[in-house]
Amino acid sequence: MLINVESHRSVEEVRSRLEEKAKERGFGVLSVHEVSWILQEKGHPIDYPCVIVEICQPSSASRVLSQNPYIATALPCRIAVFRKDGRTLLSTIAPTTMLEMFEEPELEDTAREVEQTIREIMEESAR
Repeated sequence: MLINVESHRSVEEVRSRLEEKAKERGFGVLSVHEVSWILQEKGHPIDYPCVIVEICQPSSASRVLSQNPYIATALPCRIAVFRKDGRTLLSTIAPTTMLEMFEEPELEDTAREVEQTIREIMEESAR
């Protein structure tokens, strides 16, 4: 399942707000990928702006990685911000959906908490 949020703001405004709101909620911003710019530079442009912001909450990451190191393949949480069909959208894969792959039901509460916080960060960033 995807978490999708729409914004009236530009991609750059949302990206900036997303980084700010994530930090306010105790998440680190690990990286920002300027996808549309990178693809343009490589000769494979797309016709819309797109960035991916990678965020991570250290306490939750430590908890899940202590249980199962394979979960590292799903970290950090990635939030795409793009403009398509005249709309700015934020989208991410729900942590609870990702967790299903790893068959670790005892981590479901952690995934739910992270998911709720990410949803709130996305919604606050979109306003």
